[in-house]
Amino acid sequence: MSDLGIMIFQLGGLFTGLINIYIWVIIITAFLSFVNPDPFNPIVQFLYRVTNPAYAMVRRFMKTDFGGIDIAPLVIVFGLQVVTILLNFVFTSLARAV
Repeated sequence: MSDLGIMIFQLGGLFTGLINIYIWVIIITAFLSFVNPDPFNPIVQFLYRVTNPAYAMVRRFMKTDFGGIDIAPLVIVFGLQVVTILLNFVFTSLARAV
């Protein structure tokens, strides 16, 4: 593999790493909804600000409230896992082709 291929492969690793961090933020925010944290806490405000756009996008396209349980985090995590797999495939193929 050439130096350019290694750089492409590492760039793909960076993107998938960022997606994995966002997946963990989604999971933490979902668990926070069970304990009803202080809404004035800066960390809680940051987590809600980061995740609410994704929740709003999913809720715009499908019903996510089933019997009081919101499945939007599950849908987002599943979708991001699919994106991670596709990105790994694309970046690995590009890195090997160069």
